[in-house]
Amino acid sequence: MKIGIYGGTFNPPHLGHLTAAAAVIATLKLDKLLLIPASIPPHKDLPAGSATAEQRLEMTRMAGEQLGLGSKVETLDMEVRRAGKSFTSDTLAELKAQFPEDELWLLMGTDMFLSFETWHEPEKIASLAGIAAFGRTKADMEPQFSAQRDKLYRLYPEARIFTLTVPGVIDISSTELRERLASGTGENLLPPAVYGYILRNHLYGADVNLKSLTLSQLRPVALSYLKYKRIPHVLGTEQEAIRLAIRYGADVEKARVAALLHDCTKKLDMPEQLALCRQYGIELDELEQKALKLLHAKTGAAIAREVFGVDDEIYRAIWWHTTGHADMTLLEKIIYLADYIEPSRDFPGVNDLRACVYEDLDRGMLMGLEMTIDEMTEMGNPVHHATMEARDWLKGKR
Repeated sequence: MKIGIYGGTFNPPHLGHLTAAAAVIATLKLDKLLLIPASIPPHKDLPAGSATAEQRLEMTRMAGEQLGLGSKVETLDMEVRRAGKSFTSDTLAELKAQFPEDELWLLMGTDMFLSFETWHEPEKIASLAGIAAFGRTKADMEPQFSAQRDKLYRLYPEARIFTLTVPGVIDISSTELRERLASGTGENLLPPAVYGYILRNHLYGADVNLKSLTLSQLRPVALSYLKYKRIPHVLGTEQEAIRLAIRYGADVEKARVAALLHDCTKKLDMPEQLALCRQYGIELDELEQKALKLLHAKTGAAIAREVFGVDDEIYRAIWWHTTGHADMTLLEKIIYLADYIEPSRDFPGVNDLRACVYEDLDRGMLMGLEMTIDEMTEMGNPVHHATMEARDWLKGKR
């Protein structure tokens, strides 16, 4: 197996990092890429106002997911956990012990490659891994690369060296990016979820009021709460909510806000969900105390109100989007159904349900509830009483 190792401060990780990593993965045909944020970089001090090591680790994980390569890309905390400076030679020795039969390649940018012989234990590094260096500018780097390759081959005869330029790569220093973020720009240079994480944690001087975000600001912040695989669902729910709101005369902006935030706590496990319930005084019935899937609607509504200051109408739409309830409001129905039929949903009967929803909202709501009840019953799972009451209320109304 060919494994790429890409380390650095990632303060923050940006699209330049991702473009370069993707190019090296494709060119070297790597089977796996390990992203490893440094805890204490040995070659420079972290500037004042930097994100913590744990925050840089989380942002790097988010950025790695944006490559869309699934388990082929992994973010490791080995340098964050290690005491002292993050020396690459120590990291490679640990990885070589973990992957003794695999071929390791160390990824690095131009500046790091051109100064490689000044690193801590460069000979040890060259013995443990191949060196894959990439140019991150449009300028022709080959003359510099060629001279440095010749020098390193003389110094370390057993070294394996591979260099490439990446045309069109976003070329920006982390220092310049942090300055742009402090001035309210730079979002176009970051993966959306990373930018959202920066906003909601007020990093690098990006001091926004989370309770008065524009929709364009809220979207990346909402995405920063999600696992990568859930992002298409949430964006699809937003688009479906827009169409339903227009079709049935609801407030489009409120529908979009509710859709973007409806799954903001979905990735949390049971202990984390229960901790939020205690924090926000959310009372749970007997079924909810055992059913993880029912909790994210309630805790998500609490976060939406506490952190983002949504009004009661949006709060209730998020609160009820999983179970429904008797006599739902228009916005509650729209979020329930947008979540159910958004474009990435694919299950038997979904196209019939979509057609029904756009013909008659209440009839579509009833059909969706009955499909849920039937599915849960077939699986032998209990159905929440609010779902049964929502179904019965609509049947009585019709």
